[in-house]
Amino acid sequence: MDGKVLLEAVEALVKIKKVDRNMVFDALEMVLLTAYKKESGSNAKASVSLNRETGEYKIYEEKTVVDEIHEDSENAINEITVEEAKKIDRSYEAGDMLRIDVTPKNFGRVAAQAAKQVMIQKLREAERGSIYDEFSGREGDVITGVVKWNESRTIFVDLGRVEGILPFAEQIEGEEFQPNDKIKCYVLEVRKTTKGPEIILSRTHPGLLKRLFELEVPEIYSGTVEIKSVVREAGSRSKIAVYAMDPAVDPVGACVGPKGQRVQNIVNELHDEKIDIVRWDEDPAIYIANALSPAKVVSVSVWEEEKSSYVIVPDYQLSLAIGKAGQNARLAAKLTNWKIDIKSETQANEEGFGETDSADLDDDILGDIESDMGEEAKE
Repeated sequence: MDGKVLLEAVEALVKIKKVDRNMVFDALEMVLLTAYKKESGSNAKASVSLNRETGEYKIYEEKTVVDEIHEDSENAINEITVEEAKKIDRSYEAGDMLRIDVTPKNFGRVAAQAAKQVMIQKLREAERGSIYDEFSGREGDVITGVVKWNESRTIFVDLGRVEGILPFAEQIEGEEFQPNDKIKCYVLEVRKTTKGPEIILSRTHPGLLKRLFELEVPEIYSGTVEIKSVVREAGSRSKIAVYAMDPAVDPVGACVGPKGQRVQNIVNELHDEKIDIVRWDEDPAIYIANALSPAKVVSVSVWEEEKSSYVIVPDYQLSLAIGKAGQNARLAAKLTNWKIDIKSETQANEEGFGETDSADLDDDILGDIESDMGEEAKE
């Protein structure tokens, strides 16, 4: 293979695929050496000299100059007598190292095949490396793909340059997708494997809901509104706590959007998953009351050390506050990271935990909570 042609191939690979130039030459030297040994059948010590400026290459066998070669010696193949060495250069003496050019005359074809092998290998490695670099930087992000096929309840998603994997455990129960359906997923993990990068996707991760709000609500994207906490029981119900430093900004209203369009877009994307948007507050009592949306709360008592609370709700709101199979109370506890014990007013009075024992929410706070629990909280 002509050195100029080899050099042009290397430079093209470096330019198009952004592969390190020296890495390509190192690989070429190794492959050329392997090809020579296979072609010649020689086990002698050999090396490749590849000029990285011209692309010209030579293959050398390395010999130790000795007075006499002992044929039964293991190193005999790597030795040359002083007499033979002096035929090459009269200055050689016993103990010197000699390099002999053994480049086969018709080695161009072999070299071309070896170079092609390296190019294919490096193209594959470069492609895998760039895909890994691209997607590893997107862990925790939302990505849109196209459903390709489904096998053993695992969905494979076309992400453009690579397929993403949506395992059954990361799918929302009851969701069904057909080939060519568009799908938004959370990039859960990017793994390096011998077959290339593996992109693990999720539809159940709370991060998906958070990122969807960031994409849908400009105030969150700009930092005006902050997402404090997100919890999900994917496919059923979610709660998200939001906060705005500027008291003039309504964080719940911003997330709900005009006529509820912003939150509705997210609900549609998650196939009618119910979403409660609640106002975060540094006062745990107020925050817990908000978190129990859409239920109305009479009072909340908190014990800081135990991170526990006692919530009183109107009798007719008890089942709503607890939720089906305890879901509303369970999500509120996860959202606030507080233990929540909910009692109706009748139960509280029977237990002797009435108004004198509990921290009532004043009228202004109750008004705010009831406002937030209206159209802004999705039932």
